[in-house]
Amino acid sequence: MAKILIETSARHVHVTQEVLEQLFGAGAQLTVKKELSQPGQFASEQKVTVLGPVNPKTGKQGELSCSILGPVRSQNQVEVSFTDARTLGVKAPIRESGDVAGSAACTLVGPAGRVELSEGVIVAKRHIHMTPEDAEAEGVKNGDIVSVQVENETGRKLVFQDTVVRVSKNYALAMHIDTDESNAGCLSGEVFGHIVK
Repeated sequence: MAKILIETSARHVHVTQEVLEQLFGAGAQLTVKKELSQPGQFASEQKVTVLGPVNPKTGKQGELSCSILGPVRSQNQVEVSFTDARTLGVKAPIRESGDVAGSAACTLVGPAGRVELSEGVIVAKRHIHMTPEDAEAEGVKNGDIVSVQVENETGRKLVFQDTVVRVSKNYALAMHIDTDESNAGCLSGEVFGHIVK
């Protein structure tokens, strides 16, 4: 039974090259601020403001500042927690990354312009990145739904059910949860878990 690193994934944005240039200017490129655990993935120096719809009662829009993760992608996606979604004033569905059809709308604002997204705001379904070798060792396959026992001594032990297994030779073993999930278990620092059979 492997120990799986559990990482808290804060709100962030993925954009296409086209949208990046609309937000930051022609020829804009993402610059690396911090390498992430998944090979080739990074938090960039670039940030955007995400705006929700105008609240008819207050006349104001919810807004969040979000980092852009790189490299650029083939579609735009805004990943938030349920708490963030309430702040924005949107109903973001729980989805696997990449499944944005019919999800919540928002506006992205950068220093060079703004982009209206008709969909793309989701609460990411918790998941484990695995290599094929990791999956074989755990007896699971891509798309399986598993439960993960968190190894912590905070007085808030928990098991994350409904966790999606995602397998690729391009991955490194790690589980990703959002900030609401992390706070529920008082998780901080280096945290591990294991799949409950």
